Amino acid sequence: MSVNRHPNTQGVTIKQWRYTATGGETTLSGTDGFSQSLTYTPGAEEVFVNGVLLVRGTDYTASTGTTVVLNNALVAGDIATVSAPSVFNVANSIPSSTVTAKGDLLVANGSASLTNLAVGADGSTLVANSSSATGVAWAGPIATAGKNKIINGDFGIWQRGTTSTASAGRYLADRFYFYTTNSVTCQRSTDVPSGQGFTYSASIAGGSGAMVLVHPYELPATGNAGAFGSGTWTISWWAKVASGSETIYQEAYLADNVGGSNQVGLTSSAKTVTTAWQKFSTTFSGNTANGTNTCIRFTLYSVSGISSTLTTTGWQVEAGSVATPFTTATGTLQGELAACQRYYYRMTANNDAYQYLSTNAYATSGTVAQAFVQFPVTMRVAPPAIESSTIGLRQISNNTLYTSGTFAFNAATPYLGNFIYTNGTSVFTAGNVCIVTANNSTSAYIGFSAEL
Repeated sequence: MSVNRHPNTQGVTIKQWRYTATGGETTLSGTDGFSQSLTYTPGAEEVFVNGVLLVRGTDYTASTGTTVVLNNALVAGDIATVSAPSVFNVANSIPSSTVTAKGDLLVANGSASLTNLAVGADGSTLVANSSSATGVAWAGPIATAGKNKIINGDFGIWQRGTTSTASAGRYLADRFYFYTTNSVTCQRSTDVPSGQGFTYSASIAGGSGAMVLVHPYELPATGNAGAFGSGTWTISWWAKVASGSETIYQEAYLADNVGGSNQVGLTSSAKTVTTAWQKFSTTFSGNTANGTNTCIRFTLYSVSGISSTLTTTGWQVEAGSVATPFTTATGTLQGELAACQRYYYRMTANNDAYQYLSTNAYATSGTVAQAFVQFPVTMRVAPPAIESSTIGLRQISNNTLYTSGTFAFNAATPYLGNFIYTNGTSVFTAGNVCIVTANNSTSAYIGFSAEL
C-alpha cells in the first residue's frame, strides 16, 4: 500500500492498495502486495487497472468496504489499484452535537472556545450581557402597554376583596366574572408558576355543575371592527389543579354582555389541566360578522364542575400566532388599577372603623343629605347604582354619626357619583356639611359598577 497527499485538499490522506494479477481474478480483497488489508468507505473509493480509472457500478461493485468485485477478470500481470481517502477530523471543527434543539445558537465563551446557547422563550430578545458566560443572553420583551388586551391578567387587583363567594354569578377579582350553579369560593392566592414573575393567582374551590370564569373585553361603540376584526390572535393562560386532572375549555365569543347573550363563537379548545403549572394557548381569527356585539367573552369553562381546586393566572390575549411572555395590559400596577376602575370603583374602610368614604356631603333638609364621590378615573358609563355595607352619615357641626337612615342612589355621571341619605327624624340643619363614613366596621364600603 502506498500513501499519497491529495494535491487539491489540504490535510486529506489518500490510501492505496495495489494488487498484481496472476490471471483470472474478479475479486480484490484481503492484503495487497504490501501486506495491507483492504478497507474503504463505499462510494468514496476509486479503482484503477493498469492506470485506467474504472466506472463504479459499471466496471465494478464496491459495497462492503472490504471487497471490490470486478465485472471483467484480470489478466496475468495486470496491476489493480484501489484508492480511497482515510477517515479524518478537521482541526477545530465543531461537532453537530454541540447544538441540541431547533433555534440553538453557537456562541463564543472565550478565546477559541464555542458553546451552545439554548433557544430563548417565545418572544424573547437576544441582548448583550457582560455577566453571562457567553456575553449574550435572552431577555424578556419590553412591557409595552397595549400588547395584552386582558386587564388584570395577573390577578393583582381585587377591589371587592380577596375572598368572594359566587353562585348565580358575580365579579370576583377585578374584570373577572364567575358563574356556577353552586356556591363556590374564589380567592387570591400566592401559588404561582415559578420563575414567571407573577405574584398572585385566582384559586377557585371545586364544585359540581357547570362553571365559567369570564373576562369581558369591551369592544368599540361601533362594534368589533378595529379590535379583533382581522388577523390571528392568541389567548394564553397558566393553570393547575390541586389533584387529579380536569378538562377545561378555553373559549372566546363575541357577545352583547358578560352573560353572553347573542353569542358568536370565535374559538373553543379543550385543555387538560394537571397538578403541575402549565401554560396553555389557543389561536383564533378576528371576526367582524356581528358588529352589534359589545364585548368579547374570554372564558375558562368546565362542563361538569371541578373536583378539586383550579388555580389560574397570567391571562393574555395578543396579536399573532405565538404566545409570548406575559405582560400586563398597561405595564404598571397603577395603570392596571386605573384600567380596572374604569369598570368598578370601591371605597373601603380597610383598617379604620370610621373612615371617611365620600368626598363631601351636605344636608338639604332636616331629614335628607346628599353625598358625592369623585371617581379617580372616568368610568365606562355612569354607574346605575351604588353598592354599600355598614355605612352612616356624620354631621360635622355636632360630630354625630347617624346610621338608622337609608342610602339611595340619586344620579351619576362617568366621573361623579351622587346618592342620598334619608333619616327617619329631623336631625340635620339644612346646609350643614356632612360626610359618609364607615359605621364602626373595617369592612364598610361604597362601590360603583359600570361593568359590561
